Amino acid sequence: MNRFLLLILFSIFSFGQNQLKENLGHKTFSAKVIGITDGDTMEILYKKMPIKIRLAHIDSPEKRGTQPFGNNAKKALSDLCFGKMVTIKAEKYDRYKRLIAVVINDKGQNVNKQMLKLGMAWHYVKYSKDADYAKLENEARKNRVGLWQDKNPIAPWLWREKKKK
Repeated sequence: MNRFLLLILFSIFSFGQNQLKENLGHKTFSAKVIGITDGDTMEILYKKMPIKIRLAHIDSPEKRGTQPFGNNAKKALSDLCFGKMVTIKAEKYDRYKRLIAVVINDKGQNVNKQMLKLGMAWHYVKYSKDADYAKLENEARKNRVGLWQDKNPIAPWLWREKKKK
């Protein structure tokens, strides 16, 4: 009987969470940042529901697998917004059910762009053709900021591919 009750409660919770997520695509709303997973992923609390956010337009070094600058990128994102109220400009969901979004912090800064300015991310050209992001990455490279100090920085998508093999 207890298993049956747990199954019903889990189903109700899952349905409610999926329902909420469906309504957030292409919306702008405010929420509190409650967790930083790595340099391009965070968790927010919206209407008492935790929601994973993947920063649009960028890809940061992997924290898992200890890619160089992975911890630095996580700290940089944390410094920009952890524990703060942010504005989420949602785009869509990815295949992992994370909400892809641009995040604006309490200082009015576009966090996604700040990560590029700090040299803590690549412009993720596979999913973004936005020239502003490309320009910010190029400036950070030219000025050897953040991960661009490394002689041979490896893009996260190449790092992940290498780790799979």
